[in-house]
Amino acid sequence: MIERPVSPIKVIYTSSVLFIFLLIISFCSLYTGAVKIHIKDMLNAIFGIGHNAESIKLILFKIRLPRILLAGIVGFSLSLGGVIFQAILRNPLADPFILGVSSGSAFGAIIGILIGLDYKMGIPMMAFCGAIITIIMVIMIGKKERDSESSTIILAGVIVNAFFSAIIMFFISCSYDERLHSMLSWLYGDLSLSCYTYSFIIAPVAICSFTILYILARHLNIITAGEEVALQLGVDVEMLKWLCLVVVSLNVGIAVSFSGLIGFVGLIVPHLCRMIFGSDHRILIPTASIGGAIFLIAADTFSRTVIAPNELPVGVVTASIGAPFFIYLLKSRGSGWSQS
Repeated sequence: MIERPVSPIKVIYTSSVLFIFLLIISFCSLYTGAVKIHIKDMLNAIFGIGHNAESIKLILFKIRLPRILLAGIVGFSLSLGGVIFQAILRNPLADPFILGVSSGSAFGAIIGILIGLDYKMGIPMMAFCGAIITIIMVIMIGKKERDSESSTIILAGVIVNAFFSAIIMFFISCSYDERLHSMLSWLYGDLSLSCYTYSFIIAPVAICSFTILYILARHLNIITAGEEVALQLGVDVEMLKWLCLVVVSLNVGIAVSFSGLIGFVGLIVPHLCRMIFGSDHRILIPTASIGGAIFLIAADTFSRTVIAPNELPVGVVTASIGAPFFIYLLKSRGSGWSQS
């Protein structure tokens, strides 16, 4: 079935509707928590009215809002990465977590902690280096047999992911550094230590990455039809691949360094958006990115309220949804995808 061309008006309209929905979900998340706050009390606290206005403002704007912002930006980055990996590999099973990029980023971040780097620049850059090293390893292994490159890369990613996860657990088990032991929950995705500074670091990288990748949307549309077709139409396939991989690795690496390992966001959301909005990357990139923000905010809200006053790592919630979805994709090979 041939899809209709996507107009700029449709892209703007659809993205605007999703952005409004994102604001609604964010407000609901701000309202929801272990401490019950009525909407009237929220509004009164914003304007400084009421005897407990300061304590409510502390909960809303020092605890919940920074966490919502970080969840939104991380979800945006992971889903954007999933879209690009699926386009380059032409495989609906690709996402940063399954390909090992997230665990490689976490490995780099832990090395940064061990050598005493800070979160302002050192640890994010180490996470980026870990992501780059991981994706190079995965691609080098996956290119051994060109006819099965896509499936081989997925398998290589699973192996590399397991390898780095084992190394991370080894470091945590053998280290006497309290910072590493406190990161055990972080390995399953932890947004409880969020602050505005983290969001201010990640947001510019996410926006720049989105802009670069959206400019390449037409080329990504071509490459999904096949590398031979792309070459005939004048697309430098290798250059496109490496540019996308570097941009995505930077984006995902920095996000993971602050959020921990949150799996399956880049698998679930892009595939659902492809089913709803089509496979044209001019609309798929913005809708999947905003959808990723919505999904992770909702998942994090659930994780911090379902067993309140305790909370689950958000990665547990996304994995419990993503694992069955992965099995579904493995069985169906995804709708809207040609067999590769």
